[in-house]
Order: sequence, then structure tokens, then C-alpha cells
Amino acid sequence: MSIRLGYIGLGIMGGPMVDRLLEAGHDVLVWNRSREKILPALDKGAKEAASVAELVSNVDVVLMCLTDSKAVEIVVFGEGGVASVGSKDKLLVDFSSMRPDVTRELAARLKSETGMGWVDAPVSGGAKGAVAGTLAIMAGGAEADIERVRPIVEAFSQRFTRMGESGAGQVTKLCNQIIVASNVVTMAEAVSFAEKSGVVDATKLAEALKGGWADSQPFQIMAPRFAARNTEPKIGAANTMLKDLDTARDVALENGAPVPMAALASEAFRKLSSMGLGEEDIGEIMALFDPRDEEG
Repeated sequence: MSIRLGYIGLGIMGGPMVDRLLEAGHDVLVWNRSREKILPALDKGAKEAASVAELVSNVDVVLMCLTDSKAVEIVVFGEGGVASVGSKDKLLVDFSSMRPDVTRELAARLKSETGMGWVDAPVSGGAKGAVAGTLAIMAGGAEADIERVRPIVEAFSQRFTRMGESGAGQVTKLCNQIIVASNVVTMAEAVSFAEKSGVVDATKLAEALKGGWADSQPFQIMAPRFAARNTEPKIGAANTMLKDLDTARDVALENGAPVPMAALASEAFRKLSSMGLGEEDIGEIMALFDPRDEEG
């Protein structure tokens, strides 16, 4: 018997993920707070649920990608939410990014109230990866639950790795953000250094360092953008990165884990936010290194 799927939250990430599920031959029942966001999926064969409760009642696995922990808590435990019709034979897979302790608390509550399992499965790869089906997904939860949904998740991911029990997926996503944010600041610093130290065209840094130890996929994408002061199309907001870094620092403090690079990166993004650029693309990090900012 095929697993019946429901998807809640068809935003920038959820929409392409549903598209990939449909292309793989899955039947998908969908719901989104703003109905217009599900219309493209309906055109491609998805079915619409009138409410969260209706969706959960008619599926085996609920997939979900929401903006933050507040939205997750409302959808799961609010009136007519997931928990109102959840049962031990059903499973929730949450692709949202939030604090590990909040994930553990919500997962334990859902299990206690309904018997329903929870897999935290934040993703890396952005909207481009969702469209291409190449997301890297880091999961926390019971091994049996993760294996149950592995064939489903493979429709939009290239890696789906169990990192431990509940919350471990969220911790791993924070590791991802520490590395990415530190790299962003370091790449901006290197571009600025090159520009001020005799390199005629800093956009060629990626070409010059390709294949060496300094090379990486983010470097190939971001270094030329930084050098050209190009922030379109938008990769991600600076404030989003700052939020994740602050969460990482909080978790690190609780667990006695030194995070000096995360601390430095967070202060750089905090400065960017104080300059009114927090909702702009992370490429605005170059504003911290431009001569006009030093003079102003």
C-alpha cells in the first residue's frame, strides 16, 4: 500500500518540494494558510485539503515547512491543528528550521498527546536545491521513523542523513549555518583585501583559486557576486543568518561549546542589520568593507 502524503506550507521551499513529489508519482494533499500559494501545485495534480485537520485525517505522513517555531506550534497544536486528529500510526516530518530545544519540546508533546512521531529535518540547498531535487537534509528522530520516510524524501534530496534523536537535525543545521556565515564574512574580507592590494579584477578570484584548498561551491558562487557588488537574485537575508547564529551561540552557551567564529560572524551580520541592510541579500556584507562606509 502506498503512503498517503500531506504537505503543509507551500512557500519558497515547500512549493518545489511538492512539485518533485508529484513528478515522482506521489499523490499529495496540500494546505497553506494563504491559498494562492497552493494553486500551482493544484494545477500539477495535487489535491486540496480544506483545513489542517482534514489533511492530517486523510494521510499517513504529514510533511511541513513553515517560517518559524511560532508558526509550527500554531499549526500543530492550535485549534484544528495536527494534534487534534493525530494518532500513533501517523508521522510528522518538519523541514522548518528552529531551536533544537523547541523541537524536542514540541515533538515530546505531540508524542505524549497523540502517539504521533516527529522527525525534525531542516534542509540546506535553498530554493534552487529544492527545484533541482538536490537538497541536503539532516534529520533527528527515531531511526524507524526516518527510514519510513526515506523513499519519500529522496524525491527532492540528494542526502538524507540521520544525525541522532529529536533535535539533532536542528543542531546539524546550526552547524551548517556556522560554517556558511563564517565563510561569507571571510570571502567578503578576501575580496576586499584583493581589491585594495593590487588585484585588478577581484571577480577573477574564483577562477584563480578553483581546485585549491580555498575553493568551494559557495566561493565559486559568492566571490564573483561580492566583487561585482551584485545582490540579485537574492540568496538569503542577512537577518535570517543573524537569527541562526544567535541561536547557535545560545545553544553553545548552554552546552559549554566554544564558538569563536560564529561569534565573530554574528557581530558582522549584526552590524549589517544596524545599517538597515538586515532584510537585504547577504551580499550586502561588502558594505562593511567599502571605503565609503569607513569614511561615513
